[in-house]
Amino acid sequence: MYVWSKRLVIGLLGAFILLEILFWAAASGGGESQLSFRTTHWIALNYFLLLIWLFVWMFDQARVRGKNVWVWFIPFIIAPLPTLVAYVLILQRRRH
Repeated sequence: MYVWSKRLVIGLLGAFILLEILFWAAASGGGESQLSFRTTHWIALNYFLLLIWLFVWMFDQARVRGKNVWVWFIPFIIAPLPTLVAYVLILQRRRH
């Protein structure tokens, strides 16, 4: 089932980049940070746990399709979102 379109993935990637820029602008302003340490810690912890969940999902999808997920591990650690986008688009290519 092809539920991810390129337009949707590119839109989500753009929204993520915009939100990431806003987060870092609020966290590293000229003066004192507008985010408390606890908030920043909570966001980082959730992001890390989300990465673990996404890699487990990637592993499961690769296993179902008979592919090797470990090729994607290092790129996923370096740049998780672009790697996930490429992974989803490559996994959903139609085979002729």
